[in-house]
Amino acid sequence: MLPRFCLYGFLKNQRYFEAFLVLALLDRGLDFFAIGLLIATRAGVVLLLEIPSGAIADGWGRRASLVAAFLAYVASFLLLGLADTVAWLVLGMALYGVGDSFRSGAHKALIFAWLMTQNRQEERTRIYGFTRAWSKRGSALSVLLGAGLVLALGRDAYRWLFLAAALPSALAALNMLGYPASLEAAPAADRRPPLATLLSDAWREVRISVREPARRRLAVAAMGFDGVFEIVKDYLQPVLQGIAVAGAGAWLLAAANAATLDDAQRAAVLIAPVYAGLFLLAASASRRAHRLVDRFTRRDSDTADPEARAARALWQIALMLYALLTLAAALRLHALLAAGLIALHGLHNLWRPVLIARFDRVADAARGATALSIEGQAKRLAVLVGAPLIGLLVDGAMRVDAPPLLPVAALGLFASTAALVARTR
Repeated sequence: MLPRFCLYGFLKNQRYFEAFLVLALLDRGLDFFAIGLLIATRAGVVLLLEIPSGAIADGWGRRASLVAAFLAYVASFLLLGLADTVAWLVLGMALYGVGDSFRSGAHKALIFAWLMTQNRQEERTRIYGFTRAWSKRGSALSVLLGAGLVLALGRDAYRWLFLAAALPSALAALNMLGYPASLEAAPAADRRPPLATLLSDAWREVRISVREPARRRLAVAAMGFDGVFEIVKDYLQPVLQGIAVAGAGAWLLAAANAATLDDAQRAAVLIAPVYAGLFLLAASASRRAHRLVDRFTRRDSDTADPEARAARALWQIALMLYALLTLAAALRLHALLAAGLIALHGLHNLWRPVLIARFDRVADAARGATALSIEGQAKRLAVLVGAPLIGLLVDGAMRVDAPPLLPVAALGLFASTAALVARTR
């Protein structure tokens, strides 16, 4: 099954628009606040549907849930590519959220169910990190293919980036149909509980997550680390575009005969190697995240949860990176900003396997998709509130000629500082 798990991640991340999403939306006349609202739309849909969809996956079938997710992605990417108005873009992002909600948690639950059948539960971090590494390799390939389209077509390629992403999502749905039924937690069709029962069970999981300190801490950690990262990460795109248009990265631009390129193509020349390298770095970080946990296991052989100590170390590194980003943003040091954001991407891919393993450690195996959906809920709640607010602050800073990315960096600095103070208390 491990190759099938890796194929899932590889196909899932063939999103050729991912490294150009903000630039593509800016090109359609949107400002950062409007882009934040679109991102919040996606997060809001997930917030509404993720826990019910996790319960449906656990009760009615995780494979069917994943097939539905990829069909929603197909519809979303086609709509985002063809849309000419904000209303259609909102609908496209809403369908994107539907796909995320039915996918999030379900596949991880299948992986952990397979580990249980193999009696390999203690390999959670290593196996999840291995499959996530293949996801990031898929992202590296997708950004190179996306940049190739932009170089060939200029700004007209932005629409094609969305349209082309629909095909691998359809192939991913076909891949899911071949997963064995033995990985399902769901009973046979004639014994499946009614939807009302599933939603009642999901609400019970939410109450447990709020009441139990261990689950509550993990949900808050997901909000502070993953949620803030989701808000911050795509600001790397305009930073790289600014560097490229200003003529930095001269050897790359000269090699591409930059004088003949428009701004979108010049940005693609710099974005392609940076994002491809970034995703390969992420693959390496995910693949080796278990070594960080192993290090804490060896250091504290009596500690029942070595992932918790690994998480604290990652929070400390995040604090230093966000402090560096705040300084770079205040001084308008774009190259340092880009370097800090790239390092943050690598750190996040150490964090994810550790966090997912911690959630699985405290979750009921029969409701694994529901428990992991709560992790996604917490992250999306932060994005729902933070993305439009930060976009509004960035637009305001640009209007008064203040450092535009200072609010972005300050958000991360606040979140990491608060997390470490809370853990200390």
